[in-house]
Amino acid sequence: MLKAPAHIVCLGALFAAAMAAPTLALTPTVEPASARVIVTYKAGAALAREHAVARGASRRIVADAYQRRADGLARVAGVALRAGRAVGEHAHVLMASGMDSATLVRRLSQDPNVADVAIDRRQRALLVPNDPLYAAGPASGRGPDVGQWYLRAAGDLFRSATNVEAAWNTSTGTGIVVAVLDTGMLFDHLDFDSRLLAGYDMISDTNYANDGGGRDGFAADPGDWVTAADIASGPLRGIGCGVEDSSWHGTKVAGIIGAATNNSVGMAGIAHGARILPVRVLGKCGGFESDIAAGMRWAAGIDQPGLPGAATPAKVLNLSLGGDGACSTTYRDAVTEVVARGAVIVAAAGNTTGRAVGSPANCPGVIGVAGLRHAGSKVGFSDLGPEISIAAPGGNCINITAGSPCLYPILTASNNGTRGPNAGGSIFTDSFDISVGTSFATPIVAGAAALVLAARPQLTPAEVKQILQVSARAFPASGADNGPDDPTPVTACRAPDSTNQLQCYCPNVAAGAAGLCGAGMLDAAGAVAAATGGLFARIEATPVSPQAGAAVTLSGSSSLVGNGRVVATWAWLLVDGGGVVSGFAGATNAAAASLQPTAAGMVVVRLNVTDDLGATSSADRSIVVVAAPVVPPVVPPVVPPATGGGGAASWGWLLLLLGAVHSLRDRHPGRGCTTK
Repeated sequence: MLKAPAHIVCLGALFAAAMAAPTLALTPTVEPASARVIVTYKAGAALAREHAVARGASRRIVADAYQRRADGLARVAGVALRAGRAVGEHAHVLMASGMDSATLVRRLSQDPNVADVAIDRRQRALLVPNDPLYAAGPASGRGPDVGQWYLRAAGDLFRSATNVEAAWNTSTGTGIVVAVLDTGMLFDHLDFDSRLLAGYDMISDTNYANDGGGRDGFAADPGDWVTAADIASGPLRGIGCGVEDSSWHGTKVAGIIGAATNNSVGMAGIAHGARILPVRVLGKCGGFESDIAAGMRWAAGIDQPGLPGAATPAKVLNLSLGGDGACSTTYRDAVTEVVARGAVIVAAAGNTTGRAVGSPANCPGVIGVAGLRHAGSKVGFSDLGPEISIAAPGGNCINITAGSPCLYPILTASNNGTRGPNAGGSIFTDSFDISVGTSFATPIVAGAAALVLAARPQLTPAEVKQILQVSARAFPASGADNGPDDPTPVTACRAPDSTNQLQCYCPNVAAGAAGLCGAGMLDAAGAVAAATGGLFARIEATPVSPQAGAAVTLSGSSSLVGNGRVVATWAWLLVDGGGVVSGFAGATNAAAASLQPTAAGMVVVRLNVTDDLGATSSADRSIVVVAAPVVPPVVPPVVPPATGGGGAASWGWLLLLLGAVHSLRDRHPGRGCTTK
């Protein structure tokens, strides 16, 4: 990592991949057009007793009993119901035409006989992609566990695997643009297709660009190699660089997110339905924070002086890069603007062996990602701290000696050129040419975020983060030891300090609390499911910046409700009146509420919503009340008194004089002024 404060480096030790054969899984697909649900009756309910009476009778009697129960529920459903087969002791299938399943679930839930209603979802065997390296095994000769193990369902061996395979049945990221802010892109790599956009080269200093020019509209990666001569003299001298070959880091990151899938070539991308927008911000020895912040704004579609924003703005920004220190004003401002545009920012924690999280991962509003070993413990190189949001596999190479293959790297796309890219040199990293680092945990999370947004595009960045966190799996507290070859016990992670911290067990924390490795281990399928069926309370305030003495209208009507569901109850609470509000001005159990602040201050309100299936969600909002403007009193103009001496006579004095003359003439006729 570069020590110069303005410089940023990519956060991946540049490595490769392995894995075992896939398992067959059952996951839900899109439900049928007509309604089909499974109804479970309450124990002791009349309909449940009828079920018991029918048990053991002839098929005809049983079918008639089921249909009678269906007819009994039809009045609640508001539509004719057809009875299906029994499912266990107190449940059976019901079907209806002209209605979707979610609506039928909502209506039948209101019947007092019913304990539960669920959509009878169609299931199918989830087949793995036909990309040969996805499921490659030891016979490939590429290493002992080659394959994309990090995308499978979690198991006894790969406890940190992210369950992406199960998410593909619902979402592949279609319609979402993911920006990769990195070293640029190898556009001719054989495992990318037309979803790869031209992007932008944001590097402004030609000393580091390595392509002979400054900023332009093409994010090709010319290579970022550094030679001994580069370090001995010139602009690279003394800034912390080491001699190294080209990393092709941006292509590696982009491959994890969006490599072409089911094309019988290479690997599978997590969000292989999404488009990739490369933004080149790293060259020789990394890049400058100013270029990265400009690239963030550009990727989100924000116009800048002399530089219009991207024509296809990204909804997810991947930053597998970082530097030491706290979040700067430069980053903070860029993050604020990008998030306000509705884009999710995912950034790497850093690879300084368990030290404090670097920037921009430590900036408010960013999803910071820590790296895990295959066994679910924090991998030795990953940094950690309370700024981390979630953790994902970063690859690790345990139980090896020099020259031995890495056991659990992250397989991805690359090139075999050591300086410039070799034509026709498309390769994939493996157990001998490895990719490990928080750089590669980050695109796994960014890809999952794209799957979530494709499943529910209305989600805000904060809601995407919440979904990833609440759906995460708990960290293991045991079982991650390296075996007899490394008897060193694995201990609990501690807060970062100035010393190294290798493999450790991440703490599990309560929802919303700050941990050290985030809320848990990424579960992509769980996140997509939470996105499609979740309830999300939202609060809008009008006006946005209210004045003291003026009414503030609050609305929760923009809250997101799961498919086919409706909000059943609203509850507004005053969390903190700030000394300017003592309560709501009216009802607190409707979609809207109002406040009447008496002075300037900060007011915090909360909205709790419950849908018709009993799911709940809450949202808080802080409202800054400003002082009412002071209007100065109206002062009438002052007429100056008549004065003697020189100067112009006032109109008032002349009118008084004229009045006196007329009065004198009226009292003494003939003594007025005359003309001759």
